[in-house]
Amino acid sequence: MTALGLLRRRRALLNCAPISHDHLADRSMRAAVSRADGSDEFVNQQNFDRAVAELIRLVPLPPESAEWFLDKEAVRRPKWTWRRIILNPAVLAISIALVVIAGVFTFQVLGRLNDFPGSATARKLLTVAGSTRSVTLDPVSAEAGTLSDLFFMKHGLEHYDVPDEFADFRTIGCRVFDDDESQRIAQIWVAEKRMQFFLFPAERDSKTGAVLAFPGWRYVHQEGWVGAVTEHNGVCFMAALQGREKDLEPYLSGPKQ
Repeated sequence: MTALGLLRRRRALLNCAPISHDHLADRSMRAAVSRADGSDEFVNQQNFDRAVAELIRLVPLPPESAEWFLDKEAVRRPKWTWRRIILNPAVLAISIALVVIAGVFTFQVLGRLNDFPGSATARKLLTVAGSTRSVTLDPVSAEAGTLSDLFFMKHGLEHYDVPDEFADFRTIGCRVFDDDESQRIAQIWVAEKRMQFFLFPAERDSKTGAVLAFPGWRYVHQEGWVGAVTEHNGVCFMAALQGREKDLEPYLSGPKQ
């Protein structure tokens, strides 16, 4: 930049120099004021600016114009306290979101803790139970325990036996179908509390092919339905009804989980 340009720039800075030199943040402004400080021209300008500022302070503001100017005391920010932070809408929204996420995560973890081999298939069959109508099954009036022979002779299904706890229940109908994993599922509808029974292959170890057995009865829940599942001879049996665990408990024997 030429010498003439520097002089013009310095003059422009001095023309808008603040009255107080205590808080000169701009480096160029500080340099210009430092060079001109003490000169008659700059001193006269500063005195004139102070006189004008003092005169302006003495002029009363019309009421209709007062609202244009902010009151420093009125806009002073209050101190942040823990109560104010907690009640802040943004903090509340984030807190609620974290609580919901934690609740969903906890629910999923607790649900997984109660899982057992075949629980995923059992839940799918509870959905089937909720959408099945008795007219879609083949009418059969017999004791549920006698249908194992029918399943073996007609469909070649071995060990599809109804446990003793439910063997005496009178049936309304039954059917055999393939699920989405091509497993053969036997479904029985009984008159007792309009329960439905399901028999399906137990899960097996992917490497050894051994049956993943589990003791006693295990509960599963899905869309308002509850099922009690047990495993025997590589086949799982589930008694299902629309209700709660306490509705099935009177029919079960042995340990329940």
